[in-house]
Amino acid sequence: PISHGKVELDTITFSGAISACEKNGQWEDALQLCRTMTWCNVKCNIFSFGGAISACEKASEWQEALQLFSAMMQSSLKANTISFNAAISSCEKAGEWEKALQICTWMAQNRGEVDIVTWNVVVSACEKGGKWEKALQCLDLMVRSEVESDTITHNAAISACEKGSEWEKALRLFGEMAQTKVVSNVISFNATISACKKGGGSDKALQLFGLMSRSRLEFDKISCGAVISSCEQGGQWE
Repeated sequence: PISHGKVELDTITFSGAISACEKNGQWEDALQLCRTMTWCNVKCNIFSFGGAISACEKASEWQEALQLFSAMMQSSLKANTISFNAAISSCEKAGEWEKALQICTWMAQNRGEVDIVTWNVVVSACEKGGKWEKALQCLDLMVRSEVESDTITHNAAISACEKGSEWEKALRLFGEMAQTKVVSNVISFNATISACKKGGGSDKALQLFGLMSRSRLEFDKISCGAVISSCEQGGQWE
């Protein structure tokens, strides 16, 4: 530890300050504190690294987050799941699906601690990157890893198929939600209806709209817009 006036600056002190910056959205200050620790020969721990990574992730500063994550991995520290998830989430926000997938793959191969939060972020990253095949591969890996998917996972995968004009796959994923007792919500219905509409499955889109009505879910502009478009495609204007 070093002394600054009457205050002893050690790892715990720095980590607490970084955590405060992270909570208040001050990513630049959190980053500067991490650098100051290095200059002052104060050892960074998983909490100081993790707090700074999380601060950068929340500010969508993915490159800074990955640099910190890389520095942590190169040290003797063992990154925890929270740090991994923050790094992957920063990639997801930036549309860097390949990097998100790389980190997740490394995590699965070397740690075996990939949780539902990690998988959800990776599937979402693939969806945002327009990679429906990768999104479905991740979903398959989840099943093989015995990690139970949830509504968020399926919604992201369905949306990925919708963007890729794979309406039959989107419909299959929607059906699997009921089979595995995963709760479907407005987002699930909207993405599937939109996928069917885009793919020419207007009849299926209308059936889903009827099911949505029976499920007592509230329609929104997306639901109504998609079903109206489906009626136009199917010539069912009445």
